[in-house]
Amino acid sequence: MMRKLFYMGLEPYEGRYTLQLQQWSVAAFQKRNIDYVIVPGTTIDNTKAISVGQVLDAHGRSYFGMSQLMNLVQMMRSGECTGDDVIFFEDMFQPGMESLPYIMCQIPKEQRPKIFLRCLAQAIDPDDFVHVWGMSKWMSLYEQMCNEIPNVHILATNEEMVAHMRIANWTAPIYNISGLSFGKQEVLGRIGGNVQDWETRQDRVVFAARFDQEKQPDFFMDIIEKVKDSGHPVEFAVLSGGPLRSNNPKYIERAKDLEERGLLKIYTDLQKNDYYHLLNDSKVLFNCALQDWVSNTVSEADTLGCNVVYPAYRSFPETFSNDFTRLYIPWSQEDAINKIMKGLDSPSPNMGKISDWTDSTIDRMIDIMQGSYKHNEWSRSGNRYRDHVATSKY
Repeated sequence: MMRKLFYMGLEPYEGRYTLQLQQWSVAAFQKRNIDYVIVPGTTIDNTKAISVGQVLDAHGRSYFGMSQLMNLVQMMRSGECTGDDVIFFEDMFQPGMESLPYIMCQIPKEQRPKIFLRCLAQAIDPDDFVHVWGMSKWMSLYEQMCNEIPNVHILATNEEMVAHMRIANWTAPIYNISGLSFGKQEVLGRIGGNVQDWETRQDRVVFAARFDQEKQPDFFMDIIEKVKDSGHPVEFAVLSGGPLRSNNPKYIERAKDLEERGLLKIYTDLQKNDYYHLLNDSKVLFNCALQDWVSNTVSEADTLGCNVVYPAYRSFPETFSNDFTRLYIPWSQEDAINKIMKGLDSPSPNMGKISDWTDSTIDRMIDIMQGSYKHNEWSRSGNRYRDHVATSKY
């Protein structure tokens, strides 16, 4: 059993999901009567913007992560964090992580807390940005170090990620939590609980992923040109929580050209509530990512009554419970356009099921950390880890 949970969250930025992640997690901990400690870190400044980096600011992630590890080490040294406790990291990549195996290997086994690391991609994913920026070699070594931490357990977000971990020869216990953390009621609360009627929504197709190479914005823009050539009166839009950024400048240039031609609308510097209100007034959220191990945007759109059209690739067949009406053949513009146009006609009869499932992801993690689950339910440590790949989770 778990005496106390030490929560290693990410720096709480409103523009990303990190602040909500902490709020959703705390709400679940309190509902389950978990005794928890939020291990604090120090933010590098108050801009809460990405000046260098992709998912989070490179300097900010490093500064916060190392300061947070310093506080955790102090808690371990003082005896506040014991061998009966669990330390949960929201992200496996934690600057300063090398201090944990250094300490854990030298303290008595009975004093070693259980470590749970949630993996979000990194070098095991051939389409992750670490490969784009030449970071894959040292990141692979970092992952192997994490794999060797005494008492470590790995949380994968889907069955396909489990397979990539096994291919990379990870030997630590692995569990599939089948989704990202999500708080459905919190999201609904931001729109006052009023999901907009279908008939009053704009014929709008939105793209809410990062505008980076691994998200294939070129594929989305190709579709825009083809649909506009057919004469369908559809608004295509890109939604961004800051200025539109990309790891490839050509995508920005093309997007601005489409905007100037009246084919694309770019919404920038959106506050989270503004973003939710736009989703609540749109009919289709479109995704064409090469690298998306389950997406928070799919849960948000599904919560807010917006159809979701995603590629039948990587984690999405599992996420969509093999719903072929909302999954298109990867890289097929024709099939993607067909699913988009159908998505503009009427709401999916399965609307809400994805977000209902991901709303329980934190509970699944708690069950795993407490050991209160059937062994074969989420454990993927044996040789038969592929037995579950085609199984609908809900």
